[in-house]
Amino acid sequence: MSSDTSRRAVIRAFGGPDAIELEDVVLPPPGTGEVRMRSTAIGLNFIDTYHRSGLYPIELPSGLGVEAAGVVEAVGEGVNGFAVGDRVCTFGPERGSYSTVRNIAASALLKTPDNVSDELAAAALLKGCTVEFLVERCAFVKPGEHILVHAAAGGVGLLLVQWLKAIGAHVIGTVSTEEKAKLARDAGADHVILYGNEDVAPQVRELTDGRGVRASFDGVGKDTWAASLDSVARRGLIVSYGNASGPVTGVALGQLAAKGSLFVTRPGLFDYYRSPAERQAGSTRMFEMLASGALTVSIGQRYALDDIVQAHIDLEARKTVGSTILLP
Repeated sequence: MSSDTSRRAVIRAFGGPDAIELEDVVLPPPGTGEVRMRSTAIGLNFIDTYHRSGLYPIELPSGLGVEAAGVVEAVGEGVNGFAVGDRVCTFGPERGSYSTVRNIAASALLKTPDNVSDELAAAALLKGCTVEFLVERCAFVKPGEHILVHAAAGGVGLLLVQWLKAIGAHVIGTVSTEEKAKLARDAGADHVILYGNEDVAPQVRELTDGRGVRASFDGVGKDTWAASLDSVARRGLIVSYGNASGPVTGVALGQLAAKGSLFVTRPGLFDYYRSPAERQAGSTRMFEMLASGALTVSIGQRYALDDIVQAHIDLEARKTVGSTILLP
């Protein structure tokens, strides 16, 4: 395939994994403010399924994927700070990372540190930056606090557990299987609850001497909302950051009062990574955590880009563990 031809995944209608199509297109030269980036590793994230299904409406037709690592092949006019041959990575907000090569705004790129591989960057960047803002700038977690992490063996969940332990929190995780419980424990979780075998909230209360946790990080959504409500301490915080089981709807504010004057937030990554300064500071902090060893990213599975439909099927069926990458 020539350097200006890209194989990419697109959707023309919202739907299930079979809505994804693969096509080959010829790219124009990068425009003003753009670079041409050849992907070497591509990140797969749950937000990609929300774009595909229409849960997060996007304009169609559209490329898919927000996260990738690779190398700069060409630079358009007006681009400063990037040159041909630079190793770069991105976590969006532009979609279209499910491609072998693409033109992308230079403002969406970060330079990949020398001590971080392309696969690691593609596996860690979006999830790691998500964890950075959730823990440090959304929930403001402090050492010694008890924190609940739902889906603690997922891509974000494992990183949440590690980050929280690194800053001195006590972590209670929920998982679906014994295999995933081991992953969560190995990541540092102090206690792990198998939510299919036991009620989460009574276990959380017992582990916290009846007080409950200071915050619940909930990327599951509908299926864990009630457990979060019943697990959080008075004036505690529910951080609902994902919808793996479907969106939380019909939130009754009176419930928050009845459960102890709780706080709830539904944060979005790009509200915390809005300015160039925020993007640089947050990603630098995340890469520092990787370099220090406080954060270890597990790549649980790799798929060829041509197998993207199966990758989406497995992700939604919760058959994946850790991070998933696509290889172009």
